[in-house]
Amino acid sequence: MPAYAQDEAPRPGRRRRREDDGPLPDERPTDILPAIQEAPIARRPGASPPEGSEEEYNEIFGDDAYDDYDEYDDYEDYDDFDDEDRAEPERIEDERPERQGPPPKKRKKKRALGWIAALTVLVLLAGGAYYGFTEIFGYDDYEGTGESDVLVQVEKGDSTSAIGNRLQAAGVVASGKAFVKAGEDNTAVSRLQQGYYVMKTKMSGASAVERMIAPTSKVGQVEIRPYTQFHDITQPDGKVTPGVYSLLSKASCADLNGKSTCIPVEELRKTIENADLAKLGVPSWAVEAATNAEHKDRRLEGLIAPGIYNIKPGWSAEELLTFVVKTSAERILNAGLSDQSKGEGKTPYETLVIASIIEREAVKADFGKISRVIYNRIDKKMRLEMDSTVNYVLDRPTLLTKPEEREKAGAYNTYKSVGLTPTPIAVVSAEAIQAALKPTAGEWLFFVKCEKNGLSCFAVNFDDHRKNRDDAVRRGVI
Repeated sequence: MPAYAQDEAPRPGRRRRREDDGPLPDERPTDILPAIQEAPIARRPGASPPEGSEEEYNEIFGDDAYDDYDEYDDYEDYDDFDDEDRAEPERIEDERPERQGPPPKKRKKKRALGWIAALTVLVLLAGGAYYGFTEIFGYDDYEGTGESDVLVQVEKGDSTSAIGNRLQAAGVVASGKAFVKAGEDNTAVSRLQQGYYVMKTKMSGASAVERMIAPTSKVGQVEIRPYTQFHDITQPDGKVTPGVYSLLSKASCADLNGKSTCIPVEELRKTIENADLAKLGVPSWAVEAATNAEHKDRRLEGLIAPGIYNIKPGWSAEELLTFVVKTSAERILNAGLSDQSKGEGKTPYETLVIASIIEREAVKADFGKISRVIYNRIDKKMRLEMDSTVNYVLDRPTLLTKPEEREKAGAYNTYKSVGLTPTPIAVVSAEAIQAALKPTAGEWLFFVKCEKNGLSCFAVNFDDHRKNRDDAVRRGVI
């Protein structure tokens, strides 16, 4: 047996010749085709020449076979022929091949990683399938129409899912999904507005949807409009127009488990009379003037802004008024009235008083001109002579006043007093505030309603004013 077969490790991937393997290359059988006889033995690019002498290798594989490795020196090993992936070398003993050493570690590691990856994929797929099934089909839901009353608040911009989550947190539904699924084909659900809703605990999703879209479920919402005053107004036909007190009292009402949450008007009135106005949220520029008002129950007149308010049933009178006053202060500021923005030569509070008179005396189209009349009269030290101020303390609408009413003394009787009233006389719109801040240019000193749509006719002198008035009477406007 050749020495290299016994003492040296055979070249990886190739079995060494044995003595009985037949003739060497130059003794090949003659029955082999010439093309096959001449074919060179393939070698892997980049392989190193075998151990042993050059003469022995060339003798087996042909002349100059040993030198052929030089032309592959610049090649990098291919991944497919990684040394670690080769079969373990065999040592020939007693002419029987025997596998030596432990199995390849790298391959075992790859197999283990493959199993781990496969198991991970299976777990993820199973988890995803379960989640998808739960998301689409599975959710908790109660049965029935519920048990006890509970308030649920919906915020501005809440989606159906957000509302469902709020209901779940309040114990109304077993899961937000139950509400969403029950209401997905009901367009009224997507139109739910912010505010408070009286619901019941442990309702089915379908029952929660049905109850929430019912008009009677929404509580605590009130709209306060411009022109409104704190006290109710009695119309000529005897009909009563509710004032701010009545509106807030009604908004506080709800029936929760048989108990009423209503705050009486009288309780709201006493709270305003005795409250620290600064703590309620009155703007700093209005605190002193409002505190010193002659009628204590009218101290917040003009400081409540128009708009929608969502009152929570169950609040105390102070909590309710604090919410409304602070919200109003922000709205008044957004309308443009502040310490830095006020009427020329006026304080912010005086500007608010002017705006309230404008609101009660005219339609929006005339706001700027009415404002100019007020400023011109104040500048000339003339009495304002506004029927709206006289009727304010009489809790009547803005109509013509009787002679005896105009003769009564009082701070709100601008037929007798010079200057502005002590407080505003109505809820003031943003448009009226802007008119008080920037009156229309003009020299008018008089105006009278001369059209049935509410528009007024303006005059610089009294003679023209009398003509406008007589014409309005003749046409039945006043």
